[in-house]
Amino acid sequence: MNLAEKKLAENRWIAVVGRDKSQDGHFYYSVKTTGVYCRPSCGARLARRENVAFHASAEEAERAGFRPCKRCRPTEASLSEQHALAVEKACRFLEEAEESPSLDQLATEVGLSPYHLHRLFKAKTGMTPRVYSAALRGKRVRDELDRTATVTEAIYSSGFNSNGRFYESSAQMLGMTPTKFRSGGNGVSIRFAVAECSLGSILVATAEKGICAISLGDDPGLLVHELEDRFPKANLAIGDQEFEQQVAKVIGLVETPGTGMDLPLDIQGTLFQRRVWEALREIPVGKTASYSEIAERIGSPKSVRAVARACASNTLAVAIPCHRVVRSDGALSGYRWGVERKQALLTKEALVAR
Repeated sequence: MNLAEKKLAENRWIAVVGRDKSQDGHFYYSVKTTGVYCRPSCGARLARRENVAFHASAEEAERAGFRPCKRCRPTEASLSEQHALAVEKACRFLEEAEESPSLDQLATEVGLSPYHLHRLFKAKTGMTPRVYSAALRGKRVRDELDRTATVTEAIYSSGFNSNGRFYESSAQMLGMTPTKFRSGGNGVSIRFAVAECSLGSILVATAEKGICAISLGDDPGLLVHELEDRFPKANLAIGDQEFEQQVAKVIGLVETPGTGMDLPLDIQGTLFQRRVWEALREIPVGKTASYSEIAERIGSPKSVRAVARACASNTLAVAIPCHRVVRSDGALSGYRWGVERKQALLTKEALVAR
């Protein structure tokens, strides 16, 4: 056995000792005293190292004369694989359903209890089945409103079987009425104010559902111009004294991390962006996560670049804490409102978390 093979065997033994589920399917190990082979995560009593051999596949282990373990069942899909397949099946069912199914209906479809499915779905996608379904329906509505000639046509094309049911949820899905959405936000009233904080100027804007923009910068006028560009047909108005209390709460997010987390937010984005942003909001104050870790948390481990783009698309500074996402080596990466501000926020939060 050469040096590389010895190193590989050593790493595999470490995985077996640690019952590392992430290595399931990458290799198998056999125990000569029992005549069985297992997956790395098998919960059986640990064998002595000198009795263990490693195999690249189940077929290779069986050719060597070993039989599959009855405990970890290495010839079947692992429990984590079964869970991933169940969640994937649930996602496909939600995507193809004309009407949003209940949690009980969805659980029956994938063969799990409602409680188990809800927990697995949230862990794998970063969203509950209900939120996932609502986001899908919202995307369909937005697409159909852009494509169809009338609002009524869009209602039925996107899967609603009555006008009433659509209008009950249209504001939540679109952030405004469907007619205003079709006209590019024409007639929507947005209140805003610009104040100063330790990071410079801060702009806060609210629409019907809640805060729709939080921006940071050095030039107050530029922040207002950016808001005008984002909502070109909306009625922009400077907030009154009551609105200043809302602004003060947002500034509290900057100056006293962890406060003001109950602020009403008008979060608009694609399904993928919302999954990323929801995962960001679960990062505790004083902690950070890498882009790859966020990709893992939402069940899309290969979507690291897409996660980075979703962070860059965030328009709610601090409230959706994209500043808590760093590179895998811990170094700071880009930040929409400046890397210096990102560092300042992380420094403040580290002090609060002590």
